[in-house]
Amino acid sequence: MTTATAPRTRTGAATTAAGTATVEIRCPQGWVAVCTLDDLIPGRGVAALLPDGTQAALFVDRAGQPYAIANRDPFTGAQVLSRGLTGSAGGRPFVASPLLKQRFDLASGSCLDDPSVSVPAYRVRTGSGERAS
Repeated sequence: MTTATAPRTRTGAATTAAGTATVEIRCPQGWVAVCTLDDLIPGRGVAALLPDGTQAALFVDRAGQPYAIANRDPFTGAQVLSRGLTGSAGGRPFVASPLLKQRFDLASGSCLDDPSVSVPAYRVRTGSGERAS
C-alpha cells in the first residue's frame, strides 16, 4: 500500500524532480500527493493510506484520467476495491469489487448494482490539472 507522503516538487508545480506528474487526492486534510501518474497502470488499482488513516483506491483509465474512491467495500467492510476489475458501463468507468462483484462508478462512487449504496469519491489532480470526482 502506498502511504501518502509529499514527493519532491518544483515550486508551484505538481511534478516530481524527474518531471513526471504527481497524482494528488483532495481529502479532509487538504491535497495529499500520493504517487506519480506513471506509477498507475490502466486496469489496475493502487491503494493509498491517507493522513486520517482511511484508504483510497486510485485508478487511471487508458486516456490517462486518474480517479480515486474509498478502498473499503461497503458490502463486506474489506479494504479491497483497489484490487477490483475495471470496466465501463454506459460510458461510466467502474471497478467491480473482487469479493461480491458489485460495481462502483469511479467518478461518483455510486454503486451501479444497488443505488442505495455508495463509497466516497475523491477529487484528484495531477500536474496537468484537476478533475472533480
